[in-house]
Amino acid sequence: MPQLLSKSKYLSGLQCPKLLWTMINQPGSMPAVDTVTQFVFDQGHLVGEYARQLFPDGIDIPQDDFMGNIFAAKKLLAARKPLFEAGILSGKIYSRVDILNPVNEDEWEIVEMKSSTSVKDVHIDDVAFQKCCCEKAGLKIRTCKLGFINNQYVKNGEIDPQELFLLEDISTRVEEAGGSIEERVYDLLEVISSRTCPEVIIGQHCLEPYECALRAECWAFLPENSIFDLRGGKTKRFSLYQQGIMSIKDIPDDTPLSRQQQIQRECVITGNTHVDKEEIRLFLDTLKYPLYYLDFETIAPAIPIYDGMRPYQATPFQFSLHIVENDESNPAHHSFLAEETEDPRPRILYQLQSLLGSEGSIIAYHAGFEEGVLRELVEAFPEYTDWLRGILARMVDLLSPFSNFHYYHASQKDTASLKKVLSAMTGKGYEEMSIGDGMDASIAYARITYGSATDEEIARVRADLIEYCKLDTEGMIWVVDELKRLSN
Repeated sequence: MPQLLSKSKYLSGLQCPKLLWTMINQPGSMPAVDTVTQFVFDQGHLVGEYARQLFPDGIDIPQDDFMGNIFAAKKLLAARKPLFEAGILSGKIYSRVDILNPVNEDEWEIVEMKSSTSVKDVHIDDVAFQKCCCEKAGLKIRTCKLGFINNQYVKNGEIDPQELFLLEDISTRVEEAGGSIEERVYDLLEVISSRTCPEVIIGQHCLEPYECALRAECWAFLPENSIFDLRGGKTKRFSLYQQGIMSIKDIPDDTPLSRQQQIQRECVITGNTHVDKEEIRLFLDTLKYPLYYLDFETIAPAIPIYDGMRPYQATPFQFSLHIVENDESNPAHHSFLAEETEDPRPRILYQLQSLLGSEGSIIAYHAGFEEGVLRELVEAFPEYTDWLRGILARMVDLLSPFSNFHYYHASQKDTASLKKVLSAMTGKGYEEMSIGDGMDASIAYARITYGSATDEEIARVRADLIEYCKLDTEGMIWVVDELKRLSN
């Protein structure tokens, strides 16, 4: 069979012809699908399952057999019922349609379901290709709709697909996008058939609409502390690159830079660490003992799990809390990790209410996130409303001195994340840990809780989760201790 231009490959080709060529001609050199990407795919499949309930008389066409799916779809068109995953092949272009819904006597409606919460430009290109493919195969397409997640939906009992999804007619936008689609399809088929990989200069397309799978390879030539590590907008970075400037240290003296960018440039050139002792002292003066170092780990699934939960709502399943009573005491550690599938939120609130006391600073890194989690917890359990007011008044954001560049080390590059700051200040990090960031933690917890993990795997992952979350709060203590040392 000749190489086909499928919907996914068409979208890849629109982003970058080199990406498309590599996918077709050198598939072995493509990076393996990582855990996060696979999780996104799995979420999409689950969303698709609920979306089909919008069309209860629909027919699900098996997908395992490529040509079998196409032949079955062609045969089932006569049934004039909604078809799920109908494969449409016309010449060298191919698409599998989420939902092909019959309208009137001989027309069809394309319904594309997405796990996003709004219509995006890439979705229009997606559906435009499907429409082109269907029409070339002889189907009359009357309308095109995009289904997406209603992020205001609140679960109450069984999931209600009619409330979970919003459908938007995108026919006009698809028609506009389809004006030059045949030319684009022709150009991309030429890319596929070429013997040589197209040369593509790095640019914004490497990051939009998604980060390209080949970015690490294509950007490997850049030096350490390249201009793409500069704090600030993408436009300035690409503008400097287009001027032939690749390293922060090579930015000319007369280039307009923000205060933060100037500090970055100075630290890269000199190798020194920037420390503003006065501002650090002012920050430390806001901390009142006892100190409570708090961190949540959360899940944010597309399909709500618990009653009172919205799609993509960050819902805690774990917390770590270190308490330091005074300047001389050793930290006391407390932790919580949900078990099985029971809603953990009531127990989290109950334990925090007993642990956080009535005075002293509650320290979090990027505290706005923890505050948001707490607010949404109390929204679901309003009996804690009065307690929450007192808690929020005591919150302190440890990110502040780093986002404001009162401390900066060149190894942080363009971020003030706890992981980068902790490594820069103490040399300690997460590299040796089985779970190394919040997304890993969320996926691991979901896998052992709602998947089919063995008892051995569950025990191992739970131990890893506890170790990871504990390091987040313990690491904050080390950072504050280092700030104290630096401020003297």
